[in-house]
Amino acid sequence: MEKEIKTVFSGVQPSGNLTIGNYLGAIKNFSRFSEDYRTFYSVVDMHAITVRQVPAELRKRTYETLALYMACGLDEKKNTLFVQSHVPEHAELGWVLNCYTMFGELSRMTQFKDKSAKHAQNINAGLFTYPTLMAADILLYGTDVVPVGIDQKQHLELARDIAIRFNQTYSETFTVPEGYIHTDTMKIMSLAEPTAKMSKSDTNPNAVVYILDSKDDILRKFKRAVTDSDSSVHFSEDKPGVSNLMTIYSAFTGKSLDDIEREFDGRGYGDFKLAVGEACADGLATVRDEFARLMADKAYLEQVMKNGAESAHRVAFKMMSKVKRKIGFVN
Repeated sequence: MEKEIKTVFSGVQPSGNLTIGNYLGAIKNFSRFSEDYRTFYSVVDMHAITVRQVPAELRKRTYETLALYMACGLDEKKNTLFVQSHVPEHAELGWVLNCYTMFGELSRMTQFKDKSAKHAQNINAGLFTYPTLMAADILLYGTDVVPVGIDQKQHLELARDIAIRFNQTYSETFTVPEGYIHTDTMKIMSLAEPTAKMSKSDTNPNAVVYILDSKDDILRKFKRAVTDSDSSVHFSEDKPGVSNLMTIYSAFTGKSLDDIEREFDGRGYGDFKLAVGEACADGLATVRDEFARLMADKAYLEQVMKNGAESAHRVAFKMMSKVKRKIGFVN
């Protein structure tokens, strides 16, 4: 009997230039799933509008995020790459799942509390209920595995709870998804404040390294990275800055932490920061070149969007038809 192929889903918001944290913690690892899984990767533009967006910039970033997916190694022939708003079943299932999600569950989401504090003038209903849209994104495709960062783990747990609740009410409908956390690079921290996660919305330009930064900018940022008053390259909880740089260097070079400690024994932070910057810039060079090539061919990106939306819609439509029948809607 042929083994059933499992499904992977993940989405990235087109809400700003992606960081090396997005790259190392998520996108770089996406391509490894395409050989053994049925994969759906979405530019989740509907999630982006929980915060006010400039329309022209949102459109531009949607193209850029798709191009970055591809530049980071996602082959459109092996993966379904699409824009979330091009598949209306996401919004449709999102509404249905709102009716199977408890108010108390949503009020406990830490990201809602964090974003409410940051956007106090725009605490809208979408900001509150977007975890149910995220659940719809995942459950639409019978997703088995979700590559997820630690900050999204709570949302995945909610998606699992919603799927179980719906299945218990109406019989088996949704696959209950499992999270996949790539342990080696699960959290890349800020270069300026290494106890905080690297964030693309950080107002300090020296805290964040973007995938599309020039080599000069990358070297400058690593040169200014916060370390400590010591001078030894050693991985330790009480050396968050150095440990973060070691994690980044390991991710780009494949060297173990022990190897890195030996390599920079007695050499000091100046040499170490330069080496991390060089490894990062060199590792991203092919991504930047391929991104530029893709962005110069807008028609091709639009064809990828169209093909991906059609493939995603075929799967999503079947799931949505099943859900409608289960809850009593007339076809």
